[in-house]
Amino acid sequence: MDTNPIPVLTVQTTPYDDQRPGTSGLRKKTAVFESKRNYLQNYIQSVLSSIDLRDRQGCTMVVGSDGRYFSRTATEVVVQMAAANGIGRLVIGHNGILSTPAVSCIIRKIKAIGGIIITASHNPGGPGGDFGIKFNVANGGPSPDTVMEKIHQVSRTLEEFAICPDLRIDLSRLGRQDFDLENKFKPFRVEIVDSVEVYLNLLRGLFDFGAIKGLLSGPDQLKIRIDAMHGVMGPYVRRILCDELGAPANSAVNCVPLEDFGGQHPNPTLTHATGLVESMKGGDFGLGAAFDADGDRYMILGQNGFFVNPSDSLAVLAANLSCIPYFRQTGLHGLARSMPTSTALDRVAKALKVTLYETPTGWRFFGNLMDSGRCSLCGEESSGTGSDHVREKDGLWSVLAWLSIIAARKQGVEEIVKEHWAKLGRNYYCRFDYEGVDPRAAYYLMRDLEAVISDKAFISQKFAVGNNVYSVEKADNFEYIDPVDGSVTRNQGVRIIFTDMSRLIFRLSGTSGGGGSHHPNLRRELRERPREAEPRDTGGPGAPHRHCAEDL
Repeated sequence: MDTNPIPVLTVQTTPYDDQRPGTSGLRKKTAVFESKRNYLQNYIQSVLSSIDLRDRQGCTMVVGSDGRYFSRTATEVVVQMAAANGIGRLVIGHNGILSTPAVSCIIRKIKAIGGIIITASHNPGGPGGDFGIKFNVANGGPSPDTVMEKIHQVSRTLEEFAICPDLRIDLSRLGRQDFDLENKFKPFRVEIVDSVEVYLNLLRGLFDFGAIKGLLSGPDQLKIRIDAMHGVMGPYVRRILCDELGAPANSAVNCVPLEDFGGQHPNPTLTHATGLVESMKGGDFGLGAAFDADGDRYMILGQNGFFVNPSDSLAVLAANLSCIPYFRQTGLHGLARSMPTSTALDRVAKALKVTLYETPTGWRFFGNLMDSGRCSLCGEESSGTGSDHVREKDGLWSVLAWLSIIAARKQGVEEIVKEHWAKLGRNYYCRFDYEGVDPRAAYYLMRDLEAVISDKAFISQKFAVGNNVYSVEKADNFEYIDPVDGSVTRNQGVRIIFTDMSRLIFRLSGTSGGGGSHHPNLRRELRERPREAEPRDTGGPGAPHRHCAEDL
């Protein structure tokens, strides 16, 4: 510890009016955080000030990042400002690296007051890419609306921030680093921890690692191909799937975290994980998986590139939870999905006779259900699935769940999915993402669309598509009443529901690089078979990206 106390400074600043957090924190172009004067500091101060001063003094927080460009600089600023704002202890991943589910895990394990995650999730990185800051609360999950609104209100009136600019930490050195600050009785402590160990210990208690290891390294070895997409998951994949569970080292690719994710879009979809898709088509691997930048999203492919769309993956996992020791011990308390996610999960809930919750998009809604013991498994159509072991979606947990099912059923991915369809029926699903759309145009589109569906004449209207005729049964803007606290969340997406339960959904995204609800996503769930077409990136600003539930 330094003998000379480190000064705590108060710096005058000017507030910004565009720091309202979206579904997963504040996301902007990297240049906004890097170049705008005090932009990062203002937002970090707003986050810290959202914590009651009495709770903040001497408390413990967790800090992690997905390793994207500007993360190290931002981590240093977070440390300097946390110290100046009375935080007593920070727990940070080695080299600043922690996956989003690992942050949730550590928050819960050490009973921290919350955590700051430096990530823009599946958005591209690098100087020309996106950057983001998430604040997770004491249950390990994303901030609820009340906290996000408080952060926003602070950001609009902020006049100063506190910082210790002379405080320097070594992110590469595991262990404890203590600092003596001016005007502070106790030393400020930073602990650099192994990025994987605490999370790995949690997983050991959830799964039968022996069964998975036998599957991956036994005489009838399942060959797998895992693409970390140069995001945060590289160290986790190497340590857990290869070192711990015996998968050959060459099973894992793109495992070195890079600041620009190798120039690729770190999104585990057919559009972006093209290297994995091509490697799976040859039939050499029985299971393929890819992860996004911060490790909470995933994609599953079977042999010969058989694509399991996220909604089906969630449903299949739910139907086979008895293959996982954790659920055999705890039982199944309920299932939940976001509103745009296909109703394939509803079929499973009905078959298992458990409650199904339909929530707005955003993991914080699942957190309330899990905290109250109402929900064991949940997921979203945007490639996120998780259980009540943490309060975040968890890509690696989902892959281990799939491996557990394969080991127990002794069947391949495609066979498991097709048996599921034969037993419970199949939901066909397409999603179109319109990116880079003018926010005003998106707003007016949604306003005009709601006006159309609000007309009484719209109900019972018929639409012909080829040889099929669809009759409207219900149309609304989705509203959610939380069964735990009674809070009401409105304007969560326009739904057009037909008499055969097919749906059309229009929703503004809350995870765009613009930092808020900036581009509309058209999501369509149909029970008849849609046109055969491979998803592809059509290119150009405002062009739709199409993700279909079709086999490759």
